[in-house]
Amino acid sequence: MKITDNGPQPNAFDIETATKENENYRTTAWTGKYLQVTLMSIPVGSSIGLEVHPETDQFLRLDAGTGKCVMGDSEDDLSFEQEVSDGWSIQVPAGKWHDVINTGSEPMQVYAVYAPSHHAQGIVQATAEDAERDEESGKDVPPEWTVQPGSGKADGHA
Repeated sequence: MKITDNGPQPNAFDIETATKENENYRTTAWTGKYLQVTLMSIPVGSSIGLEVHPETDQFLRLDAGTGKCVMGDSEDDLSFEQEVSDGWSIQVPAGKWHDVINTGSEPMQVYAVYAPSHHAQGIVQATAEDAERDEESGKDVPPEWTVQPGSGKADGHA
């Protein structure tokens, strides 16, 4: 299934099929003024990466694979732990450090909804390394027409 981020135009697609077929670490599927949908494929033994979004709530859903979700108030205090698998959803409050680790034997297929938008419109990143490089270079930033929080607090990565 080919996904084209046509945001902020109206859009509809089979998100379960698109998520399961996505082979990229991250594919931005739709970017709106207030929220964004991304598809992720996390290789066996890898994770989304420990991070915090000070002013971004996040919703994640697994459509394939198994893993463990951790969250907490700091990167050294991840007191919330939950085993997750196909059909599970994860709600990450703004300001919580979090990670989702693939503990299974197949790629973990996930979609994420950010509010507000968090990534560049239409960006596709084949690997976590590509995503990190794009973020560090300033290539992976939300479009200027999206509504962003006002404090300017930057996301954190461990």
